[in-house]
Amino acid sequence: MAKLTQTHELKGTLVCVEGIDGSGKSTQLNLLRDWLKSCGQDVLYTEWNSSPLISQTTKLAKKKNLLSPRTFSLLHAVDFADRLKQVIAPALKAGFIVLADRYAYTAFARDVARGVDPSWVRNVYDFAIKPDLSIYFDIDPKVAMERICFNRAPKFYEAGMDLKLSNDPYESYVIFQSRVIKEYKKMVKEYGLVKLDATDSIHSKQVKIREMLKTVLKAKGIEV
Repeated sequence: MAKLTQTHELKGTLVCVEGIDGSGKSTQLNLLRDWLKSCGQDVLYTEWNSSPLISQTTKLAKKKNLLSPRTFSLLHAVDFADRLKQVIAPALKAGFIVLADRYAYTAFARDVARGVDPSWVRNVYDFAIKPDLSIYFDIDPKVAMERICFNRAPKFYEAGMDLKLSNDPYESYVIFQSRVIKEYKKMVKEYGLVKLDATDSIHSKQVKIREMLKTVLKAKGIEV
């Protein structure tokens, strides 16, 4: 069933971070970007669902609650395909270090948690380039929710409210994100994602990530 098994032969390096909202992955990726730039490396940062071609359509459909799980999946796949062709692949060919805040694994986790067939989702993304380093930030959904709710309430789709798991968005969040985490944990073995404890200190996680990336870059003849 696994896809994303072929190592790319492009000049650059692809790093992705995965995990539910509130796991701290974006903070770590931003710190990594700043460090790499300070080392004189060419870096490109890309986010999930950010293609100019499709992201506004997805946002509108979300706002009007028009998305079935499979439609949701296909829209994100189109967004990903556009970014891969227009942004990620060209940067890798040019030798950049590409930092992806979420990758195809996000679809494998969220879409399956919404009831979409795992094999179907993986086939949809069978064009994806395998990252050189994939990191998963593991966290209890209740802890993640506490972090999120410090600034805001859970969003409709983030809480899985479209699945009618509960009328309470906070309870629905824990139920849905627990399903997402279950899928991520399967992928640790399936795809070799590196699992980090999201509750470790920011500094501790960053040190570990830099050391892992240094190893990857050294194999390509790059010293940082």
